[in-house]
Amino acid sequence: MRAIQVHEVGGPEVLQETEVDQPRPGPGEALVDVAASGVNFLDVYHREGRYPLPLPFTPGTEGAGTVIETGPGVTDVAIGDRVGWVETPGTYAERAAVDASRLVPLPDDISFETAAAVLLQGMTAHYLVKDAYPVQAGDTVLVHAAAGGMGLLLTQLITHLGGKVIGTTSTTAKAELAKRAGASEVILSSAVHDLATEVRRLNDDQGLPVVYDGVGAHTFDASLASLRPRGHLVLFGAASGAVPPFDPIRLAHGGSLTLIRPSLGDFIAERPELLRRAADVFAWVRSKALEVTVTGRYTLSEAARAHSDLEARRTTGKLLVIPDTGRHEEPQN
Repeated sequence: MRAIQVHEVGGPEVLQETEVDQPRPGPGEALVDVAASGVNFLDVYHREGRYPLPLPFTPGTEGAGTVIETGPGVTDVAIGDRVGWVETPGTYAERAAVDASRLVPLPDDISFETAAAVLLQGMTAHYLVKDAYPVQAGDTVLVHAAAGGMGLLLTQLITHLGGKVIGTTSTTAKAELAKRAGASEVILSSAVHDLATEVRRLNDDQGLPVVYDGVGAHTFDASLASLRPRGHLVLFGAASGAVPPFDPIRLAHGGSLTLIRPSLGDFIAERPELLRRAADVFAWVRSKALEVTVTGRYTLSEAARAHSDLEARRTTGKLLVIPDTGRHEEPQN
């Protein structure tokens, strides 16, 4: 079968399409014919070696497709089931062997592309607004990169829960996307000298209860400075690079602030929680509380370009790798 392989960590150019042996499902595993794979910054971190994986490896941790074979002991899914999954490397490929207990059955009205576009970021957004910091009606919230795939979902959910979003974007075109998703105010990050001062100005000169920051190094200081006493910084990504080490006394000096660096795996560790979060996400999609926007579809041979586009912030919404654009029929959703 065809797959992307990484033999050495580095830039997008290390993503090489090649022929590899088709995996065989082991005990507790299912072999899935991959219809679509989500492209995420986590894939970039794996490719760069920031989050190391044994070499060589096939990147991609979010996918959707059809079960075509099961290994011994599998009871959660059966051949022919339409499924989605996250947190399992190997989705930039025509087929993938996945722990069956991590597969999420797809409702008939959720397409493969929608599942591959929403599961990882949708369940991430779910635990961010429900657990990392439970957003309350009336909260004013700062969302960095509000026009990105993750930012658009967070903006929609926070608005759905009754919060007010102040977003940051890099261009006026992206600002319009964020506003259409529900952002009340959008700050062009390149046009302000002091981001935290501008955030406070837009909030009656008050700090915020929470900041959702998936950018990291470039925004960390401004995020802390935007918080009110006892505010919460939810640092869920590092698109601009890792935050340098700092003295935790900064949190005390900022007003007894709290910082959490959460990871999705800890919030879907048990199958019942995985299925509950996925069901909530699908329900939000069905009710239009979440609108999934796929803005880029790439073949396996174009995976390097997908990473380049993502890292250069040339994109909005969600990017997908489609292993074979001619084989899969999509249900309507």
